[in-house]
Amino acid sequence: MCPAENLPPDSAPVSGGEAAASPAADPRAAAEALAAGRRVLRLEADALAAYAEGLDASFAEAVALMFAARGRVIVSGMGKSGHVARKIAATLASTGTPAQFVHPAEASHGDLGMITRDDVALVLSNSGETRELADIIAHTRRFSIPLIGIAGRPGSTLLSAADVALVLPKAPEACPNGLAPTTSTTMSIAIGDALAVALMERRVFTREHYALLHPGGSLGARLLKVADLMHRGAELPLVAEETSMREALVEMTAKSFGITGVTDAQGRLTGVITDGDLRRNMEGLLERRAGEVATRNPRVIGADALASEALALMNGARPTLCLFVLSPGAAVPARPVGLVHVHDCLRAGVDAGTEGGAPPGGGRGGGGAA
Repeated sequence: MCPAENLPPDSAPVSGGEAAASPAADPRAAAEALAAGRRVLRLEADALAAYAEGLDASFAEAVALMFAARGRVIVSGMGKSGHVARKIAATLASTGTPAQFVHPAEASHGDLGMITRDDVALVLSNSGETRELADIIAHTRRFSIPLIGIAGRPGSTLLSAADVALVLPKAPEACPNGLAPTTSTTMSIAIGDALAVALMERRVFTREHYALLHPGGSLGARLLKVADLMHRGAELPLVAEETSMREALVEMTAKSFGITGVTDAQGRLTGVITDGDLRRNMEGLLERRAGEVATRNPRVIGADALASEALALMNGARPTLCLFVLSPGAAVPARPVGLVHVHDCLRAGVDAGTEGGAPPGGGRGGGGAA
């Protein structure tokens, strides 16, 4: 092997004084890189397949221990196993299983206090002999803290001490020198994912639970409910069926949505009036009643629907800027509990995906049939 400091810099001339060819322009180098990539992926895929076939009752025991924990799952590892452990802790925490990573070296200098009798320790080491893990292992044995070990050697110190041993099957590392953790770390990440998903299913961890832990970014936006975005109470533009159109226009102007709902004597939504309805009924408009001008049986949506569903509906075959919102499961007609505007969805980063076209134009107020 050639030490890094002895490697020629990228700008160094090659023999004969010619500039080095671009790797992308070298067909042989490109073919070798492609072959290496395929070889590694196949090798690691084979290892994962073997692991899946050999998975035994110890996996179910590990899931049961983690599920029963009154505290957190404490995940630890050193080196590459430490990086994997951090990822597993993050995956567990984001999918409903409280977890945290504890660095083994820091644990030996006071962070052992983070590991309590209510916790379960999940410790990773490919060899099972990592010296830096000794204090964490001893701490779990001293205070009867359940210990789950993940390692590649069944008789190793870690797995011998563990209450539950998850043994990584023997598989060659993808590294051509057989040294860099590659296949082994892939299997460790995969078993961590398997534990997390099994726990999700046992907890019946739903999309709604996931949304509570992922409020930011596009993921959070995809899981927003209509109830999270809707206007409610005094913000709602509503008039009775017998209201004069003069008063209805005042209500539409005051609330600035370009729409007003029309309700019957019981306060149930029976229609809506939009800018489009005004244009279609210009003749004698101000002498008429709201119920005479309203479009009946308007499209509505439940408060528990996803905001992306509302956006797709507003962007559908008959675009509109607003939808009135009903209580979940309410029979139509029903009292409106809110109103959602297309701009509320867009400001929150909601994407209707491929279900709808481009959002309708215009400002907060808008036309179009509701």
